Amino acid sequence: MALPTLGGRLRTYQVVTQTRWMRPEAKRASKRQRDVDLGERGLGSLFRNLTLERVVERYRQTINISAAIMCQFCKPPQLEATKGCTECKSSFCNECFKLYHPWGTQKAQHEPTPPTLTFRPKGLMCPEHKEEVTHYCKTCQRLVCQLCRVRRTHTSHKITPVLSAYQALREKLTKSLAYILSSQDTVQTQIAELEETVKHTEVNGSQAKEEVSQLIQGLCAMLEEKRATLLQAIEECQQERLASLHGQIQEHQAMLENSGMVGYAQEVLKETDHPCFVQAAKQLHNSQIPLDSCWLCVPPEAPVIDTQRTYAYDQIFLCWRLPQHSPPAWHYTVEYRKTDAKAKGLKLWQRREEVRGTSALVEYLDTDSVYVLRVKGCNKAGFGEYSEDIYLHTPPAPVLNFFLDNRWGFNRDRLAISKDQRAVRSVPGIPMLFAAERLMTSCHLSIDLVIGDVAITQGKSYWACCVDPSSYLVKVGVGLESKLQEWFQVPQDVVSPRYDPDSGHDSGAEDTTVEAPPPYAFLTIGMGKILLSHGSALTSRDPNGCTVPLPPRIGICLDYEQGKVSFYDAVSFRELWECGVDCSGPVCPAFCFIGGGALHLQELVANKQERKVTIGGFAKLD
Repeated sequence: MALPTLGGRLRTYQVVTQTRWMRPEAKRASKRQRDVDLGERGLGSLFRNLTLERVVERYRQTINISAAIMCQFCKPPQLEATKGCTECKSSFCNECFKLYHPWGTQKAQHEPTPPTLTFRPKGLMCPEHKEEVTHYCKTCQRLVCQLCRVRRTHTSHKITPVLSAYQALREKLTKSLAYILSSQDTVQTQIAELEETVKHTEVNGSQAKEEVSQLIQGLCAMLEEKRATLLQAIEECQQERLASLHGQIQEHQAMLENSGMVGYAQEVLKETDHPCFVQAAKQLHNSQIPLDSCWLCVPPEAPVIDTQRTYAYDQIFLCWRLPQHSPPAWHYTVEYRKTDAKAKGLKLWQRREEVRGTSALVEYLDTDSVYVLRVKGCNKAGFGEYSEDIYLHTPPAPVLNFFLDNRWGFNRDRLAISKDQRAVRSVPGIPMLFAAERLMTSCHLSIDLVIGDVAITQGKSYWACCVDPSSYLVKVGVGLESKLQEWFQVPQDVVSPRYDPDSGHDSGAEDTTVEAPPPYAFLTIGMGKILLSHGSALTSRDPNGCTVPLPPRIGICLDYEQGKVSFYDAVSFRELWECGVDCSGPVCPAFCFIGGGALHLQELVANKQERKVTIGGFAKLD
């Protein structure tokens, strides 16, 4: 009865082991079954799992270590068994073993074993021949006995002694076991880390869910608040608009009610008696219809943008006017947006509402960008049509605000700087008049220099100035501060701020060195023209190909890191000329005059003073 119990425990052990250690995929795979053909003998053709039986036996002995095996042949009281006999399949004490295995009999040759409850053979026997297995067939992967070895079934099979197979398999198993034992600590550490990661993941997931829930709740609350605000604003706007429209309807109805007075007035005009006509006309004048109020029933026409006064600098200054016969506007709405050719869709319009005047400032703009702007007016009848779109290009760099420096040693007899230090005028002076008397001799013209009160040491900067078209010769540009100081210290009628890299001789030494960038960079302007270098890429209208007309404003852009300065038409931001300049030290804006001339720096739009103008009872800003 021991074997069924043993088999039952073994099956239980195997199921528990698979269930405990297999992954979910392995568990699903273990449920798959397949048919195995055991042959005619059935389970009798299978080997005993003697190793597992011994493991179970040792386990039983460990569990039942206090329960001794008793002799099966002693009369009560039984003694503890000390020997067992496999042939007799019984356990004996010393006396009973001698009694049942007398000398001189066949039983005396039985080999004693330790006492046990199971007496199955301790070695593996061939299920077919009941012989001890001595060899291992590598082809069939099966233990065989001597009789199996010589049968046709294992002909030409690779058969090796059990000892060789034992040594090879034991070596492999030992290495595998050693590797597993050596990796257990690492596996345990990884398992601990994974379990810790699982805990952190669960905690983080819970926190994330809570945060998302709170954020969504807050967002929903904000949206609900915004929804209520917008609905309230729409309701107020609707009520205001409806009230205005109802008022207009009442005014029109009142005008229709007074239509009988028009017929009466026509009859009065037929009156030829002067006193009677004066009496009737006086009554009509006191009760006349206010026709001027009819203008308020028509929205204003589309404004016209003044392109001469509109420009972009640090901000955009937008100026417009209404057509001559347009109804008046109470206020205006200015809309603008940035144009981007690379963007897939159009950007939304930004607006300034209720502008009380005919000009507006647009701030917070990006440099080197194009903005489109439009305007519409509004009165009691509502909004009118939009003006035509106008496109304005912003400066290529942040605008630099500075003043003209009146502390350096310029000639005050020939240069006059305004009180706000933003304009300068060059006057030839008395010495020039005396020199002009000698008409038959050459007349020397001096060069006068004035600089800005700021030194640039980094980044990109942009500024603009207006040059008087009647100026004889004016140079605008930049120069190293140290070189400009040296220029003020030398006689002004000898040296001019011009860089000449040539040494004045033909030694050829200059050809072996790289030409250094000049310390000055100036654009020459004279008599309403701009003199360009031969390297300019522009196509000039001048037959000589060296001059272009002077624009209303000149823009200068200095890139300190790149060491170059660019000159622009400050109205269209068309580049006129570009050249290199030495930026090894602080660089200052500089202006040179030869003969009479004048210029003034472009004022910041943010500093522009707005003045109020009253037209037709409405106040507006100019």
